[in-house]
Amino acid sequence: MAEYYLISQLPSLDGIDENMPLPISEEQFLKLCSGFLNKKLQNELSALTLLPPEEPQSSTSPLVEDWNNHERNLRLALAVARAEKLKKSFGTESRSFPAELLSAVATAVEIESPLEAEVFLNNFRLEFLESLRPMDTFSNDFLFYYGLKLKLLSRIRQFDAEAGKAAYKNIYSSILNGDRLEAIQ
Repeated sequence: MAEYYLISQLPSLDGIDENMPLPISEEQFLKLCSGFLNKKLQNELSALTLLPPEEPQSSTSPLVEDWNNHERNLRLALAVARAEKLKKSFGTESRSFPAELLSAVATAVEIESPLEAEVFLNNFRLEFLESLRPMDTFSNDFLFYYGLKLKLLSRIRQFDAEAGKAAYKNIYSSILNGDRLEAIQ
């Protein structure tokens, strides 16, 4: 019952483009949740991340597990594609990835501008997250969906062209050096 009151207070994140300010911050979202949810659920919401751990971890939410698996695969596929572009080995070439993911990765790797590539990948992530959107909008899974979407929308607003170029060079350097930095972390 608490989820109903909580979710009915959340502002919609649908139809917000990257130039519009977000109607709620991540901190406000978590603070609002703290008044309605038990500690276990609050902790799991607080632990939501756009950077899943390299080793799969269990969650009470199938949505979170699906998100983490997809994001982990996306990051690994990106690392492999970037390494191949530089004629280097990354070490996960034998791993298979879904065709849709490989198509998105191939497109992203060919985009010259690091910022444009990240915007493209962020939109790909949003589309995937939308495919996980629960039918029951008054469920715990909807809160996980909302939290992840809020994180993605917040992330795109933090992009800076110069900082992006530096990070892009760092990622490529890590591939060249074989550090595997940024692939999952």
